[in-house]
Amino acid sequence: MSHIGSEILQAKSILEAGKAVAIPTETVYGLAANAMDADAVAQIFAIKKRPTFDPLIVHTYSLEALKSFVLEIPEAASLLANAFWPGPLTLLLPKKPIIPDLVTSGLERVAVRIPNHPLTLRLLQSLDFPLAAPSANPFGYISPTTAQHVADQLGEDIEYILDGGAASIGVESTIVGWENGIATVLRVGGLSIDAIEKVIGPVQVQSVSSSNPAAPGMLKSHYAPRIPMRAGNITELIKEFSGKKIAVLSFQQAYPTADINYILSESGNLNQAAQRLFAAMRELDNTDAEIILTEFVPAIGLGLAINDRLKRACAEE
Repeated sequence: MSHIGSEILQAKSILEAGKAVAIPTETVYGLAANAMDADAVAQIFAIKKRPTFDPLIVHTYSLEALKSFVLEIPEAASLLANAFWPGPLTLLLPKKPIIPDLVTSGLERVAVRIPNHPLTLRLLQSLDFPLAAPSANPFGYISPTTAQHVADQLGEDIEYILDGGAASIGVESTIVGWENGIATVLRVGGLSIDAIEKVIGPVQVQSVSSSNPAAPGMLKSHYAPRIPMRAGNITELIKEFSGKKIAVLSFQQAYPTADINYILSESGNLNQAAQRLFAAMRELDNTDAEIILTEFVPAIGLGLAINDRLKRACAEE
């Protein structure tokens, strides 16, 4: 069983021994290993039961450190990095050969970011290598936003969970790449598209892929609870699933005819809703409900990321 603690030196020792540990970030908790060591990275895929065609994000602590494993940082990427790092932004950049192909699923670009969490930044600064770190959950399941979430689902498989408290953002980072020279949001996330466009101008937004994704977190079905989940007009859905025990995950209001209600933000605050989303899905998934019904939130700011995660949680491959 894994140990939960806040000892950076213990996490450092385990990582230097070629093993994986869970780390906190402002978005979600990650399952981290030495990004330069293919054997260590292979442990991430094995622990998560993650397909090797789904690439990983590499975490580091500074732009200077980043230059040791990427070939170039285009001007637009540099503008975004200077504006939003440390923070919930991932950039897709051409990699140097030092990054194993396993990290990028054989692609020529590597997803990179500098996380905005003091414990993890201190850990990264203490290491001689960057960390590959997808979310610390079984592949396809709800991402963890606390150390206990990690322990509940991967506690038998990892030695140490670095506890940095609850994630402050609660959804994964926004991924930006350049497709044929055009800035493209490959995954909506914790950094709004509006914020990005204020720095580099208009961007295009790419829909998710169902196979062979070009960047992490692009699979159609992902972030899903074990209880079936459906999205739409909750009042109509309650009628459709009459006779079943119903849990409702709503944005602002409760539904008295549902058996269980979880409201993301009574005040309609999208940042609060994003921060609570995965914890809410996890809590409802641990009930005896037969179906989880949800609704989309306003498609502005972090609402785009919330709706993206809800669509994929409801997707059926």
